Amino acid sequence: MRGFYAFLLLYPPAWTTSAQLPPLVLPEGVGVNIHFVTGHEADLDMIARAGFRFIRMDFSWESIESRRGHYDWTAYEELTRNLERRQLRPLYILDYSHPLYEDRVQTTNPITGRPEIQVASPRKPESIQAFARWAAAAAGRYAGRGVVWEIWNEPNIFFWRPRPNVEEYLQLAEATCQAIRETDPQATLIAPSLSGFDPPFMDRFLSSGILRHLDGVSVHPYRFRQPPETAEPDYRRLRQAIDQSTPPGRRKPIPIVSSEWGWSTDGKDVTEEQQAAYLVRQQLFHLWMGIPLSIWYDWKNDGPDPHEREHNFGTVHPDLTPKPAYRAVQTMTRELSGYALWFRHNLERPEDWWLVLTNASGRQKWVAWSIAPPRPVLLPVAQPQEKSPVRLVTGLGEIQNLWLTNGLLALTLESLPVYLDPASFRLEKAK
Repeated sequence: MRGFYAFLLLYPPAWTTSAQLPPLVLPEGVGVNIHFVTGHEADLDMIARAGFRFIRMDFSWESIESRRGHYDWTAYEELTRNLERRQLRPLYILDYSHPLYEDRVQTTNPITGRPEIQVASPRKPESIQAFARWAAAAAGRYAGRGVVWEIWNEPNIFFWRPRPNVEEYLQLAEATCQAIRETDPQATLIAPSLSGFDPPFMDRFLSSGILRHLDGVSVHPYRFRQPPETAEPDYRRLRQAIDQSTPPGRRKPIPIVSSEWGWSTDGKDVTEEQQAAYLVRQQLFHLWMGIPLSIWYDWKNDGPDPHEREHNFGTVHPDLTPKPAYRAVQTMTRELSGYALWFRHNLERPEDWWLVLTNASGRQKWVAWSIAPPRPVLLPVAQPQEKSPVRLVTGLGEIQNLWLTNGLLALTLESLPVYLDPASFRLEKAK
């Protein structure tokens, strides 16, 4: 562990000096999706106070290239400056198409199922080249400002028009990567931003050779009603596939990025209390899985209908009133700031989680929760000579003191994680 923290001290997570993906230290890789560019400074203030360190937002080709070859960066300059003032990093999604370069085609509305006319995704040589030129110009303009660039959003579903086509997407991604690398070799690039894990699409993507350009492979692991920990088999399969396709000579594994994932409180997916628990557990589970960047969807409820799925993914209501998810993520980022995962301590049931984290000074914190219904457990802890309590912080920030009895700590594990500050206690990883 000393070597790991020495590395962090030599290469700190201050993104002003490097645009790499964040280290596996909380809350460096905790992010949230937004749906605005200009204004909304009250939103950004609350995002920063919650402890988020990244925002993810569409970086719209059509809104920037007002006429052929003319780029107006005004709106995104404002957003980027507003983020920098709050020490937030942008994950900008290079998307979508442009009527100046592509044809209009008939597609199917994913919600109504009705036919409609939309601009095709870049698939003609001229439009692919224009998209790549614009992406390279963006990378050059924002070089050194901590941006993570993602190439498109969910090309394996209706966001690629008129219908998903992995070969078309690969042509665009390859041209865009090459153009950006020529402009800014140090740019941080991730792709393909898949909806789900979609093995057929992902396998073709990975086998194409495009990993030689990328710093991360991004997915959106949505799962209706199911908790975040159920994604473990999918992540392990993806990890193996990436490693098998990684070009020779890459010294480090190419990380997986969860660039969009959330649960709706629409009354059919999860309750507000479950959403709060899943947000925190998603971040902690990703830390355990070695995923450096996790973007929660969404920052704010997108509409007033309490029963409309797309209106209820937020951590706050439209008027910025916090939901439990906001308090939960704020508690997590405050309690675990500067801490990295050391190991998962084995308990009797695999549904029960107890993570041991440490910071640069070697201090420990423990986080515990359960996927199963709440139940009391006894956690075995070595009793030091000097008796002292264990400070417990609930998932919503309330403080309690717990005492050991015969070397056992009595605790009820629930869905929402709790944070334990053991003071003079320490746990050692089993040999």
